[in-house]
Amino acid sequence: MIRGAWYRPDQAELDLLFVSGRRYVYSDVPPEVAQGFAAAASKGVFYNRTIRNAFPCREVSRRRRRIVPG
Repeated sequence: MIRGAWYRPDQAELDLLFVSGRRYVYSDVPPEVAQGFAAAASKGVFYNRTIRNAFPCREVSRRRRRIVPG
């Protein structure tokens, strides 16, 4: 479900990259929640129970790779 995660403690933001390629940044995430996420055996279960719909979030646009003809 989740491909990557990054936490910025100075901004209290949790950046999550999903296997779908969609990326969301969650705001006002306390360090304890980020630590719990990092330690969770199932990131997806922790996300659904603790993070999803609990914190403000915004989707970060996906960058499209442009193929340049060679």
